[in-house]
Amino acid sequence: MEMLILRLEAPLLAFGGPTVDQKGVIRPFPAASMLTGLLGNALGWDHADTDLLDRLQARVRFAARLDREGEEVLDYQTVDLGQDFMDMKKLGWTTRGEMEHRGSGSATSGTHIRFRPYRADALCTVALTLEPADLAPTLTDLAIALREPARPLFLGRKPCLPSTPILAGRMEAATLHAALTVFNHQDVEPEMLFSPKNGMRACWPPGQGPEDPDTTLLNLLTDQRDWQNQIHCGQRLVRMGMIHPQRGDQHG
Repeated sequence: MEMLILRLEAPLLAFGGPTVDQKGVIRPFPAASMLTGLLGNALGWDHADTDLLDRLQARVRFAARLDREGEEVLDYQTVDLGQDFMDMKKLGWTTRGEMEHRGSGSATSGTHIRFRPYRADALCTVALTLEPADLAPTLTDLAIALREPARPLFLGRKPCLPSTPILAGRMEAATLHAALTVFNHQDVEPEMLFSPKNGMRACWPPGQGPEDPDTTLLNLLTDQRDWQNQIHCGQRLVRMGMIHPQRGDQHG
């Protein structure tokens, strides 16, 4: 099986989960929707390309390894949208060079408070493949887009800019878990990683790694997005366990 290796590392990153109020939620590993959005952004797609995003999300298979957990920090945010300088008709510009206009709902005026958690100085390694592999975009298309993305990329939220190139390598392995067992970042010393001796927390799809019930857990996870309606929905099974990286020849 051929796959891409992604290096998700930033001063601040946020692997978000479904949020229903002003309190944000983060998880240890990226969501299928986050990786789909990241790849779509690199390809130059936008939120209106819902069919493309839905089809790509349905094909993405990935395992993730938490090399360095980092530290959770909480950002308290408050804003008074009634202030004149917050008038989006005067100041709001998008990255596409268009004026940003505010809607008419209850969240578009008044004072708002919210909490947004982040992980500081974390490093997560992802092995990602596509099923089926021969449809467009292919892994080659994704690799080209990640090397020269159509727009700036971010890891979860727009302030979370990656500190290293996201594409760390391309390799073949029997399973996604096996790839993360032998892949090492050449420029990261083992002592800088999270508990390399005892293993690193990881997740992988069923059938793509160990399934021993004594050492792994099978969880039902909501991490996909209905891109047409812009909501998270649907669930998938994910195996949680540990990876004990080996010092091998596969590196990025």
